[in-house]
Amino acid sequence: MNKTKGGLAAFVRQRPEIWISVAYFVVYLISFFTLERVTEPRFIIHCRLDDLIPFCEWGIVPYVCWYLLVPGMLLFYLCRDKADYLRLCFIMYVGMTICLALYYLLPTGLELRHPIPRDNLLCLAVALLRRIDTPTNVCPSIHVSSTVGIAIVALRSRLFAGRRMVRASLLVFCLLVCVGTLVIQQHSVWDVLAGAALSLALMIPAYRIWPQHK
Repeated sequence: MNKTKGGLAAFVRQRPEIWISVAYFVVYLISFFTLERVTEPRFIIHCRLDDLIPFCEWGIVPYVCWYLLVPGMLLFYLCRDKADYLRLCFIMYVGMTICLALYYLLPTGLELRHPIPRDNLLCLAVALLRRIDTPTNVCPSIHVSSTVGIAIVALRSRLFAGRRMVRASLLVFCLLVCVGTLVIQQHSVWDVLAGAALSLALMIPAYRIWPQHK
């Protein structure tokens, strides 16, 4: 036990940048769940494409795996490339902050959730998610903005240079996360597009603050 504690303490001492993520996620979780309680949707997000997207309970798998993808990629870059870690932190955390501000100033909601058509384990998981995560504060999608941020850094990272299969697999998984938000009716197409656009815009200052050297 003492060795484990000593190893963890040494890990943190060698990588103090980890506190950026720890501190931000505490603030983020408090802010997100507070907004869930105090805001009422004033703007319903919808487009015609939403009505053409069929419900598919399999979308819950990549959607939930996002909760492993985010800390996993942050930890990977923290250990392997500090500049990539800081770029990803900037894109994700500034993006999340902008999303939270927009949720407060322009409260959005969805009316996409139809009754779940089947009775199986994945559908039960979708039903549980719906009880936990209300269809409010949806645009831009934080799920999507964070996922696109991960994809951006992966595409440009020297760590994946020449590793086409690894990079392609990661990008496909990121795409599945974005699609998953649609097919389980957690987000509108507009939410997805706004989340992606937000991270693409934040990519510019991120790579200016921490330029990538060849």
